Amino acid sequence: MDKRILLVEDDSTLSMIVSETLQREGFVVATAANGEDGMEEFARRGADVIVADVMMPRMDGFEMARRIRQTDRNVPLLFLTAKSSIDDIVEGFELGGNDYLTKPFRMLELVVRVKALLRRCVLEPEARFSIGRYTLDMSTQRLEHPEYRSIELSQIEARLLKELAMNVGSTVDASTLMRLIWQRDDLYSRNSLHGFVHKLRHYLRHEPGISILNRRGVGYMLAVRREPM
Repeated sequence: MDKRILLVEDDSTLSMIVSETLQREGFVVATAANGEDGMEEFARRGADVIVADVMMPRMDGFEMARRIRQTDRNVPLLFLTAKSSIDDIVEGFELGGNDYLTKPFRMLELVVRVKALLRRCVLEPEARFSIGRYTLDMSTQRLEHPEYRSIELSQIEARLLKELAMNVGSTVDASTLMRLIWQRDDLYSRNSLHGFVHKLRHYLRHEPGISILNRRGVGYMLAVRREPM
């Protein structure tokens, strides 16, 4: 079955060029000119990947992504943006974006990114990871604790903590984490990674035996110390 791409872009010329390029690659493409229409199209027919501009009339791409993530945490979402500041990029990832391209971009790069998202963002079986007395539930993206209120993690926070939990006691290269989450290793990604690790440390603060250690120049390690009986 052909993969379905939902393209949400208010520039009609760019939308036509992107749509035709993706169709030549064998994708079925549906288009919408703003976030509201994009949400309606996704609700009616769904999509295997959403490619969305950020700056659009009526509803921008970030707001559309926020609303879609309330009902679907898994559909891969790639932002097209004229913005390149670190704050804008981080906001997009925080809202559940999986990747972004800065305008202007080459069509070949867009095709490569879409195909990479389809390969990587396959629905995983439900998984739960024990971290001391915390439990990370990937099906709900919640960090649970028997004595404290559970925390709903962002998609990036959940994926990052999962990777650290799968390698507890071992250092995970920062480059590995950045490429897993953002598909790139650059200064923006490194700064973002540091910020997300800081958040995870705060979430895990109720268990003194748990720490995320920074191996300077290498990466991060999730350490869980067993409390004495």
